[in-house]
Order: sequence, then structure tokens, then C-alpha cells
Amino acid sequence: MRPYETMIVFDVAVDAQAIQIALDKSLDTIRSNEGNPGAIDRWGKRPLAYEIKKRKEGYYVLVEFSGEPATVTALDRVLTLSDEVLRFKILRQPDTRAATRVTAKA
Repeated sequence: MRPYETMIVFDVAVDAQAIQIALDKSLDTIRSNEGNPGAIDRWGKRPLAYEIKKRKEGYYVLVEFSGEPATVTALDRVLTLSDEVLRFKILRQPDTRAATRVTAKA
């Protein structure tokens, strides 16, 4: 499994319960596609760098998880279809074990 993290920016116009439901749905998608959710860091309401859908603020959540490329594809689909999500980005984290092996050989 590969390590990933995703930053999700939720619309602040929806209530906190709807944000939690959308986040739970994302975590369930990770679990159902052979992934393992890790740390969840709720940054809270912050100003956006630029307006998105006429919104100036967003509710930021950082989710770390591990999974396969199919897990990322499924999560991407769920987040794209979610009305509560303004923007998201999924990034693959460096595999620390592979980096350790490379430096050990050098």
C-alpha cells in the first residue's frame, strides 16, 4: 500500500453535520476499497486564497490514508460528486522505506 494525503475544502454554507457526513462517506470509501484511513486533522474555517463558487471561506480537513491506486480513484469520484466539497487535492506521499533503501545504497 502507498501513503497518500488529501486536503478537502468544504463549503461553510452547509452545516457542520453535513460536513461530518461527507467526511464519513469519504472515509468509508477508503475503507471499502482496501485502504486504511490514518490521521484526520481538522483545520477549521479559513479564508480561501481566491473565491471558489462565490465563497471566500472554506472548512479545511487534512486526511492521511494508505491504499492502492483504485482507492484513490474511488475517493476522487466520491469527492467530485459531493456537493459539500468546494475543492480537494489527493497527493501521494514519499515512501519513506524506499527513500531509506536508496540512501543506504549510496
